[in-house]
Amino acid sequence: MEISGVLSALLIGTVVGALGRFLVPGRQHIGVLWTLVVGIAAALTGTAIARVAGLSDTSGPDWTEWLAQVLLAVLGVAALSQVKALR
Repeated sequence: MEISGVLSALLIGTVVGALGRFLVPGRQHIGVLWTLVVGIAAALTGTAIARVAGLSDTSGPDWTEWLAQVLLAVLGVAALSQVKALR
């Protein structure tokens, strides 16, 4: 993977993680670094799911891919926040 790929993964992961955190109601018990990690994981997993489903190669914006990424980030932020709250 080239440096531009790493930088775009970090940028997209940051945006996806921030959207996921914003959409989870209430206070989250995770920090910014965990939000970034969840966002990157959600972005990579959402992209993989979209590729498997054949939804990643469109002529315009990949809205279904973005939706999958953000939904995965919401689930990840909510789950990690619940785990951290139990400690």
